[in-house]
Amino acid sequence: MKPTRWPSLQQLRDLLTETAPPSEQMALRLKLMERDVILPVKAVFVLIITYSLYFSSWFEDVTLPQTLAQQTIERFFVIYLIINVGVAAALIFGKSISATVMQRVIFSASFLDGLFLSALTFSTGGFDSILYWLFLGLIVRNAVSCPLAFPQLILNFSASLCYLAAGLLDVGMAVNIEELQDVTGGESANATEPFLLRLFLLWLLSTCCYGLQVLFEKQRRAAEESQEYAVRQEQLRAAGRLAAKIAHQIKNPLGIINNAAYSLQRAIQEGKPPNPQQVDIIREEVERADQTITKLMGYAQLAEGKVERLNVADEIDRAIERALPAAAKYPVIVRKDYASNLPVLMMQRGHFSEVLENLIQNAREAIVGKGKIQITAKVDDQQAVIVTVEDDGPGIAKIKLDKIFQPYFTTRRRVLALASPS
Repeated sequence: MKPTRWPSLQQLRDLLTETAPPSEQMALRLKLMERDVILPVKAVFVLIITYSLYFSSWFEDVTLPQTLAQQTIERFFVIYLIINVGVAAALIFGKSISATVMQRVIFSASFLDGLFLSALTFSTGGFDSILYWLFLGLIVRNAVSCPLAFPQLILNFSASLCYLAAGLLDVGMAVNIEELQDVTGGESANATEPFLLRLFLLWLLSTCCYGLQVLFEKQRRAAEESQEYAVRQEQLRAAGRLAAKIAHQIKNPLGIINNAAYSLQRAIQEGKPPNPQQVDIIREEVERADQTITKLMGYAQLAEGKVERLNVADEIDRAIERALPAAAKYPVIVRKDYASNLPVLMMQRGHFSEVLENLIQNAREAIVGKGKIQITAKVDDQQAVIVTVEDDGPGIAKIKLDKIFQPYFTTRRRVLALASPS
């Protein structure tokens, strides 16, 4: 039964693999979520806390001396307020701040929110505090603002641990005061409600939020791939129609050439001298057809094959096997460095393979004797795949760099082999 279980576990792992949106979409998400939603909510929350701390007795806990609870919360609140003012200024005025730096700022602010909320929970009843429901909202907010698995799960599980610590600290204080009341003859405090269900709900929500976020992101990528596939297919169909139209135009010069050749043949049969004008017509129409075919070849190559979903790492490995077959025993060391987040490419396998094979063959031929080839594949901020093939050969002279994209240009010596008739 094990061989049938492992594929299921691998599929589940692939399904839950973290995927981050592009930097532009991430910046838009932070703008909409943190600046337009969270900041107004925090402003109202800060006003409520300010009123409760300085004009109300909401944070007075019967199990704690008023001065201790009040002083601790007030000091923490001042630090919390100063930091959040800085974060708000960065969100509103920091247009030049990169998305990576902004994500780190949001991560720090979210972690601070969990700590401050746990302090308020400790001062308002611990496990019985009504502020427990704010932890659920904090987990949802972290899932939206931090799509990557590691920071998101750290924030969400640390928030649940903060709630647990606040509750346990409140229980410990209540037990100490209860013992003191037993000694002095006072009334004992009420027992705290069971907290395991609440803690389990926090962990379950953290896991579900990450799972839903991953599924939504995969659905978004699937929609983008489908759209790109449709666009590429339409481009290929347009190229095919254009090639067919150009091919149809070849019939015109062929018809003229056929007529001229017939006239020449008839003149030769009748013993008359060939008409030089007919020869000129044939040459002109051949040149015209050659130009048409040259244009056609460029479009026809694009129309060959079909668009497929390509795994970049697998295609590079296949190109290495074809360009450096093991049976040939080339004295070449190939080093590969593939990024773990390479997206799926929607393109034609033949074109991509041909490019990779040519690059690797050029690197192999550029190495004199033993050498090394470094092949790197990574993703930039625009979700574009960058494949780099490097070798430790002599390189290309600067005076020849502007010619490397010219057709059939090469720096290798050409050898002409003549086969003798058998």
